[in-house]
Amino acid sequence: MAYEKLLSDYKNALATQDWNKVAPLIHQDACFIFSEGTYLGKAAIEAAVTKTFDLIKSEHYLIKNLVWIYVSELCATCTYEFNWSGLIDGVSEQGSGRGTTVIVNDSGEWVIIHEHLGPSAN
Repeated sequence: MAYEKLLSDYKNALATQDWNKVAPLIHQDACFIFSEGTYLGKAAIEAAVTKTFDLIKSEHYLIKNLVWIYVSELCATCTYEFNWSGLIDGVSEQGSGRGTTVIVNDSGEWVIIHEHLGPSAN
C-alpha cells in the first residue's frame, strides 16, 4: 500500500536528519503539532524539524502499535506510539509519546498533510 510505504519512507528520512530527504514527503500546506507549538506550512515545519535535528544527535525513532484508523483512495490516517533516543549536548536522552498522522493522495502522490505528536496517555 502506497500510504504505508510513505510512512516507512518518512521514518527512514527522519533517521537521516536531512531535511532535503524529509521535505518531498510533506504536503506544502501541512500542519504539524508538537508539544512546543503548531507549525502551518512546509517552511514552518522545516524550521521546527531542523531545530530538532540540530538539538538531538544520532536520534533513533521507533513507531509501534501502529493502527490505520481510516483508509480511502485519497486519505489514510493512523495512530501510533513512538519512542526516541539520542544525544542532547553529548548526554543520552530518550522520550516517548503518541502520534497521529494524516496522509493524502495529492494528484497521485502520497504526502503527509498532518502530524500531531504528544505525550503518552496516562
